[in-house]
Amino acid sequence: MRRIAIFFVTALLSTPLFAMHCPADMERIDALLESNPPADPAVLERVQELRAEGESLHKAGKHSESVEVLGEALTLLEE
Repeated sequence: MRRIAIFFVTALLSTPLFAMHCPADMERIDALLESNPPADPAVLERVQELRAEGESLHKAGKHSESVEVLGEALTLLEE
């Protein structure tokens, strides 16, 4: 019974954490695009698409999906 309670508490607390993570990732992407944009126009376009998709997912309340998409954009920027 204790494990079930811990699971539910953890699940309830993780959603707001993902929600708070999305804006930080979007800010980081914006900063990287401003300071060091990718030289390849195709990569730049893909990063911009992923950033927009991540913001849309965040606004729709799909925070875990948003974090995943924004993480992909960050990976492209950091290569």
